[in-house]
Amino acid sequence: MRPANQESNMDGVDWSSAAEQLLRHWKRSGITHLPLAHHTLPEEIASWPTLLRSQPTAAPRPQPPAASPIQPPPSAPQPPTVKAPATPLAPVSFTPWLTESLSDNGRADALQELNEEVKACRKCTDIVCRRIQTVFGIGPLRPRLVMVGEAPGAEEDRAGEPFVGAAGNLLDKILVASSLARDQVYIMNTLKCRPPGNRNPVDAEIENCRPFFERQLEILQPEYIICWGSIAARAVLRRNDGVGRLRGRFHSYKNAKVLVTYHPAYLLRNPEAKHQTWDDMKMLMRELGITPPPR
Repeated sequence: MRPANQESNMDGVDWSSAAEQLLRHWKRSGITHLPLAHHTLPEEIASWPTLLRSQPTAAPRPQPPAASPIQPPPSAPQPPTVKAPATPLAPVSFTPWLTESLSDNGRADALQELNEEVKACRKCTDIVCRRIQTVFGIGPLRPRLVMVGEAPGAEEDRAGEPFVGAAGNLLDKILVASSLARDQVYIMNTLKCRPPGNRNPVDAEIENCRPFFERQLEILQPEYIICWGSIAARAVLRRNDGVGRLRGRFHSYKNAKVLVTYHPAYLLRNPEAKHQTWDDMKMLMRELGITPPPR
């Protein structure tokens, strides 16, 4: 039976001392908080917010001390580390042209012979039955700069000349702004026939035309080549990167430096890209020894 005086003894408990003992016990046991929502505590304990009301925190468990390794004798002080300068980009590598440079008459004859081969080509059966005529290329026999487009459009197919129509008009403006005359550059396409509906050339069509445009470049042997658009870049450089990754620096094709930038037809659809093409043209101008205009 419970002693008769138990209730009175409980009424005389020193709750403050009991709480201190309880807290020390909790600390030794690893208890760091108590959810108050499920407990009714005496006023003396409830007034201690630091331990009982704070949210639990992830305290690291004490780890046994690791065995102390044998320390090596102190070494001589090391000189401060000097950061090496950044490695410069590798220079553009060149391979020589396969043939000797021809005379003007020799170039004219070679281009005429190649043009006749282009006209007689029937490899791309989906194109040949729909084309009006082939579009070979136009420009001087000894160009310093060759501009390579993708494929003829409807206007080029009718005229037999590359870069006419709206895209050709924008190209003319780009040339004028770059202090270049159209008759100073040789203009050509990778494909010599217009794909139906002005669609992009497929890989098989590019490969069918590869012997033609590569021999064309071999005859002309320019110092610089501009690839207008990703299809021209893929054909000349044999790379599948987009224009955004290829532009802004020079690549190489044989002995020529190659610049990739956006096609004028793309710029007509995306005028916000014009400033990037202008930056590319200014880089080319500096290479050609032309001072870019201050704008």
